[in-house]
Amino acid sequence: MKPLFSLLISVTLLSAETWTRFRGPNGSGVATAANLPAEFGPDKNVIWKTPIPPGYSSPALTEDRLYLTAHEKARLFTLALDRKDGKLLWKVDAPADGIVRGVNTPVSPSPVTDGQNVYVFFETFGLVSYDKDGKERWRVPLGPFNKAPYGMAASPILYKDLVILQADQDTDSFLIAVNAADGKVRWKKERKDVTHGFSTPIVWEPKGQPAQLLVLGSYQLQALSAATGEKLWWINGMAWQAKSLPVLEGDHVYVHSWMADMSGIGLPKDIDPWEAVAEKSDLDKDGKLAQKEIPYEEMRKLMFLFDLNKDRFIDKDEWNVLFLRNQAKNGMYAISLPKSAAEAKGDRTESGVRWRYSKSLPNIPSPILYKDTVFLLKEGGIITSLNAKTGDMVKQGRLTGALDPYYASPVAADDKIFFASQAGKVSVVKAAGDWEMIAQNDLQEEIWATPAIAGGRIYLRTQGHMYCFGK
Repeated sequence: MKPLFSLLISVTLLSAETWTRFRGPNGSGVATAANLPAEFGPDKNVIWKTPIPPGYSSPALTEDRLYLTAHEKARLFTLALDRKDGKLLWKVDAPADGIVRGVNTPVSPSPVTDGQNVYVFFETFGLVSYDKDGKERWRVPLGPFNKAPYGMAASPILYKDLVILQADQDTDSFLIAVNAADGKVRWKKERKDVTHGFSTPIVWEPKGQPAQLLVLGSYQLQALSAATGEKLWWINGMAWQAKSLPVLEGDHVYVHSWMADMSGIGLPKDIDPWEAVAEKSDLDKDGKLAQKEIPYEEMRKLMFLFDLNKDRFIDKDEWNVLFLRNQAKNGMYAISLPKSAAEAKGDRTESGVRWRYSKSLPNIPSPILYKDTVFLLKEGGIITSLNAKTGDMVKQGRLTGALDPYYASPVAADDKIFFASQAGKVSVVKAAGDWEMIAQNDLQEEIWATPAIAGGRIYLRTQGHMYCFGK
């Protein structure tokens, strides 16, 4: 039997581990937790199980709280549960109602917490902060947002005394930083070269350089000053629609960027630049194209996809979005970070890209870097492991028994990687380049939210329950 003081130390260390934002520490998806169960389910290795309303947001954990958002019809909520037993501590209505858009929910963005307070983003309202007892501290209305058909999904993050939100949409994209204490805007930067994205920033704090936000958007990975939002350097060649998070490891950042080929939805594979099209097709010379003036029949049929401001015309800016989209390249990139402030300026595409892998890429799930290996999760349960230094493929295979769609990103700890499918299957894989299946668990409810890991526990949200699993 362990001495009492040893048990107390173990409990203290257990509760001290947190997972304060989407995908945990700096969005990496990796925790230091140990002794995690490989086998679990509705009636196995359950520490607690709490019924909750649906939503796609992931939980954020303090030492004693679990925060998440949810919706019931048009009502939006922020919830706090006790980490110890899953008891509902409070449930607060959002300042505005929510409307479900397409296949997404109005509560897809995940909360972020500083250990005491929680900060949430609702696309039908904006940013709101609550204290640990559920009392509203401040609110910052934002929007309305223009992003169809999926709505907003980027989650707020914290850096020192700032709450930072990446709001990429069809028009009027921006990045904003507000004071965590009172919600007052510190800075806000327009992102005119960005449309339609879902990625969440991460933070890089290099020696001898200012802290930087690594922001994945349309066609570029950008590094911006965390203090001012100033654009410092960038890497070109990314896909149009950013979905996953960058992953930072040492002196490299790993970026996954993928978008379906235009020809896959019936559009021309190659299109002419605006100047050539306008000269031949803008018959009334008004600087924009009506539907009948668009030179490609396939594009006329799908004009609603590119009429970003919904004025029933395609102007130069909207055409250029389409043109750049056709030039962009899908890939999993390893990018060398600048070693000095002198290097951290301007276009670093030629000097920065260390390797690029272009096969079997995921749609939505972010990559995970663990044990010097990059793991990619593609629809149908296809797992690809890459050598993080070289980009060479080590192994590719399927998660037999879970050949499903995947929306949750993988998470890792204790030499295990957890892959949760939409159908509710959670596959546990040994973390190695030559990976192998350890166990597969069936939660019997849909899973859209990325799990959280802390203190020897796995916190997993289904569309009906919040689970805490542990040995």
